Amino acid sequence: MNMTSFLKSRKSTREFKKKSVTEKDLVNVKAIIDEINDEVKGSNMEVKLYEFGKRIFDSLKGVGGYSGVMIESPHYIALDMKSHGPEEKLNSGYYMEKIVTRLNDMGIGTCWVGLNNLDMERMKAIFGEDTGDNDYLLAIGYPKPKNPFVHEQFSERLGVEEIAFRESIKKPADVDFLEERGLGDILFYIRFAPSSKNLQPWRFIVHDSNVELAIEEINGEFCYTDAGIAMYYFEELAKTQGMKHKWDLDMRPEEVKGKKYMFIGKYEL
Repeated sequence: MNMTSFLKSRKSTREFKKKSVTEKDLVNVKAIIDEINDEVKGSNMEVKLYEFGKRIFDSLKGVGGYSGVMIESPHYIALDMKSHGPEEKLNSGYYMEKIVTRLNDMGIGTCWVGLNNLDMERMKAIFGEDTGDNDYLLAIGYPKPKNPFVHEQFSERLGVEEIAFRESIKKPADVDFLEERGLGDILFYIRFAPSSKNLQPWRFIVHDSNVELAIEEINGEFCYTDAGIAMYYFEELAKTQGMKHKWDLDMRPEEVKGKKYMFIGKYEL
């Protein structure tokens, strides 16, 4: 996959074909889920596939959805979390987007579906007694063809200088500096990563030996899921530049000029 092209053109699928994913493709979807579950083995989470989408859709109408509208799809993927701390939320964003990119390669569309803090009793009634806590589902299926005459809305993106900083979150980084460090393309394209309500809370602070990731508090909360998404795409984009490191978590809060941030971790350069 060309990650830069994927990110720039990435769109959620709002309308799916009524047909189920073929048995051959479902086998591959299950293999992807098995791979992810191997990666998170020993953690407090598990990825699950719900093949009978209509039952899930009917149960969540008026409760869950994308921008308040429940998305109907033939299948859904959930990431059960047995505990609900920041690290689990980071992982939920990281691994769900990893699934999104893998399914995209198969021609399968996806859409994040919020569950709006569904209570556990309702959660168990819908997903079974052994379910964990879920903030989101991933609706999956074959996308309906798009009408070429309908103009799609485009979400404005923050500029690179609004998300990238030099040594301190007080000092914006210019493009020349980022290019010198081999980070220009990475931070240009990561702006197209999805985030809750497209608020793009991520901030990247470039030091001599590493890049720090921080997220800005929005409406009194830190969206750790968005941070996990950014971590995943940063790693994938960095691979195109020959860098193959992973983020090291190092969480700490910090307040700068009246704004609150949570520093998430460091990526060694």
